[in-house]
Amino acid sequence: MALFRLNIEWADNAHNLIVYKYPFKNSGREVNNKSTLTVRESQMAVFVYKGQVAEVFEPGFYKLETHTFPLLSKLAAWQYAFQNPITLEVYFINTKQFTGNKWGTQNPIIRRDPDLGNIRLRGFGQFSFKVDDCGALLKGLFGTNSTFKTEDIVEYLKSLVISSLTDVLGESSLSVYDLAGNTLEFQKEVKNTVQTAFNELGLQLTQFVIENISVPPEVEKAMDERSRLGILGDKTDVLLKVSAAEAMKDAAKNEGMGGAFMGAGVGMGAGVGMGQIVGEAFKAQPAQPAAQPTDGAKCGACGATVPVGAKFCHECGAAMPTKKFCTNCGNQVEAGAKFCPNCGNKL
Repeated sequence: MALFRLNIEWADNAHNLIVYKYPFKNSGREVNNKSTLTVRESQMAVFVYKGQVAEVFEPGFYKLETHTFPLLSKLAAWQYAFQNPITLEVYFINTKQFTGNKWGTQNPIIRRDPDLGNIRLRGFGQFSFKVDDCGALLKGLFGTNSTFKTEDIVEYLKSLVISSLTDVLGESSLSVYDLAGNTLEFQKEVKNTVQTAFNELGLQLTQFVIENISVPPEVEKAMDERSRLGILGDKTDVLLKVSAAEAMKDAAKNEGMGGAFMGAGVGMGAGVGMGQIVGEAFKAQPAQPAAQPTDGAKCGACGATVPVGAKFCHECGAAMPTKKFCTNCGNQVEAGAKFCPNCGNKL
């Protein structure tokens, strides 16, 4: 039997191809000791004999001789040092990372939140993966198809991601308010859970990213209102009264029978209503006592402090003595004094 030369190789020109089955043509899936194998970087080659994984080759160039296939030689029970051709299947496995695979929750995840009670959450993000165990991939997922693309498996992987996310969310005691501040820790926990499921498929989850976890619009609106009231603090009572006044003004503007009735009511009592609202808003503020003078002369009649420059006492009405100054030094002296206490000048 004439032996043929055959170089088994795969030039990967597709970005989404995970497994490629080598198409034997003229040789009819037969390999002999004149055959060679070229495995490029980011590839693995798997030889399958009678449905069983026989050999796995890493990147490199191989001459297909008997000693190159210790397990295959044993399975095939070669007697002629690989002189006779042997029929087998060759699969090339792409071991590069497959990135940009998006995941998202089609249905909301129901969770018991410690602050908000039962709540529905949605989330989305991305994940990346690569082949880690070629044998496990062929046995558990791929089978004997001629090609296997990312589209053939991504939907299934998404379901594993969302299932793990639901499990971790359900067991977590974190509130929705705290998830954003613990995103990295949460991603790591979900990734570890997902990896357990990926191991059975011979895959490695190289990256898992949570881009957003959201609540329903009505819950988001309530959270915003709660935050706004928290900022107002002790001014909430005033806010409610002002809101009531604005509602009365809006009701007065309504047209129609109901609006006319409300408008008439507001029109007749608008002044009283607004006065009550404003009055109640400031009702708690006590009246401030009139300011008392702290500087001035003492009244000789009642002893009250009289502002500087006053001619009469504001308490008893007694006349206040006028100021007297020394003609020599300008010092102010008491009324009735005959000499200046500062320079002795006779007044």
